[in-house]
Amino acid sequence: MLLRKAQELTYSDVTAKSVYLDRRKFLRAMGIVGATAAAGRGLFEMALPSQTTIAATKLTGLAKSPLSTSEKQNSYQDVTHYNNFWEFGTDKSDPAKNAQNFKISPWTVSVEGEVAKPRKFTMDEIMKIAPLEERIYRHRCVEAWSIVVPWIGFSFSNLAKLVQPTPKAQFVAFESFFDPIQMPEAKYSGLDFPYVEGLRLDEAMNPLALLCVGMYGETLPNQDGAPVRMVLPWKYGFKSVKSIVKIRFVRSQPPTTWNMANPPAYGFYSNVNPTADNLRYTQAQERRLGEIFRRPTLMFNGYADQVASMYNGMDLKKNY
Repeated sequence: MLLRKAQELTYSDVTAKSVYLDRRKFLRAMGIVGATAAAGRGLFEMALPSQTTIAATKLTGLAKSPLSTSEKQNSYQDVTHYNNFWEFGTDKSDPAKNAQNFKISPWTVSVEGEVAKPRKFTMDEIMKIAPLEERIYRHRCVEAWSIVVPWIGFSFSNLAKLVQPTPKAQFVAFESFFDPIQMPEAKYSGLDFPYVEGLRLDEAMNPLALLCVGMYGETLPNQDGAPVRMVLPWKYGFKSVKSIVKIRFVRSQPPTTWNMANPPAYGFYSNVNPTADNLRYTQAQERRLGEIFRRPTLMFNGYADQVASMYNGMDLKKNY
């Protein structure tokens, strides 16, 4: 058997932690874990079918970002078992149950539109665009709950510079992966898929806009948007599009899924604003997962120093 050094392995070579643990559990129940250790990989492959999901692979050499908050992080359990990912179900516990067999390898992200150098990126290429950083961000949901997560990635601007947006590019449109076979729960959501989102170009180029490939020192679990997503800490959570397959630089404001579904409640900008309530939820306060009492919501989720200048002169109740 040909053995490769760790630095020679690619993203697609890694077995999911969940698959590995499931195999261990199965074999332990059969009383043959020790035997498989001696027999090697072959018995594992016979015991359970091979998988193509990839999750929770250790990432090393991460830089600590000065953009991080010092607030207490939520637990891994919180962040991986309380999710909005409606392609896998509308209940907060559904994605963790229903996304386990989501196939994320091979994976490519097509970048096109008003750019000088359109191209498709594999995950291996994305992982090498820029040094990976750990950024501990506050994350706020329009449903008035919040979390603090150590995300891993790099500023989206690093990818944008590679494709060279032309002067005609004013917005960036994102599209999530969608497959009704892998995501049968999506038909009950009331939303049109694939999920689409968008940003103004200056928002996408802000250093806080994170192209995210991991969290908690590992690659992203399926239910949290594997293998690559956006994280926009000054905007409500639904703006941080998951499982991206297409990015288009465009001239005009692109359509976005929640705005098309309910325009009065979900505006294009969707900046965290305690003075502008959602039709169903007050935004003045929030509850951090794991806490009992509510806390005041901060304008721009506490990131005003970094982003407020982009909205000078705008009425953020009309441009919500």
